[in-house]
Amino acid sequence: MEQRNLFSPGTTDIAPRADLLACLAAATRRPEACVMGRGGGIPSAVLVPLVDHVPGFTILLTRRAGHLASHRGQVCFPGGRVEAHDDGPVATALRETFEEVGLPSAAVTVIGCLDDYATLTGFMITPVVGVIAPPLLLRIAPEEVETAFEMPLSFLLDPAHHHRLTPVHSRIVRTTYAIPWQGHYVWGATAAMLMNLYRIIGRMRTER
Repeated sequence: MEQRNLFSPGTTDIAPRADLLACLAAATRRPEACVMGRGGGIPSAVLVPLVDHVPGFTILLTRRAGHLASHRGQVCFPGGRVEAHDDGPVATALRETFEEVGLPSAAVTVIGCLDDYATLTGFMITPVVGVIAPPLLLRIAPEEVETAFEMPLSFLLDPAHHHRLTPVHSRIVRTTYAIPWQGHYVWGATAAMLMNLYRIIGRMRTER
């Protein structure tokens, strides 16, 4: 088991911890209300892991191994397809997180689920938001993951870091975003789900 302190000190959070968690709990679907298969597509789930550092939350992300057949080298959340034995998207997200980075389910406090995200490649992804207390004790699975890293939540919440893109896939144009962070290029479905998180927290900041 490898202990990782991937967080770079010096960032600050955007709201008191309790306020932020209350906002996320109110704005997301309760874990027991998260169901698979809404809207078609291949049912999948990812964990959106918020690491509860004292200076402020960070977001744990992974980069897929370079030898994989699909999405090689891309930045993503831990996650994958729903298996027949999974009891809903929360179970899928937690199982995949353990398989990919060795983080046990007991280390994750699930807050709720963001809106499902339909990819242009036919997946329907349920993002499950969970909080993790440091230190991170990760065991990277090299057959799936090249590395893991953390992005400060405060970095995501600065719109200057959002790069708007309009890629074309099978003649379909879809506006999305890229969020570069210290040599990592976050884009596609992962960036889109991060932008949903950004909007939820942004509404809280506006209402305060």
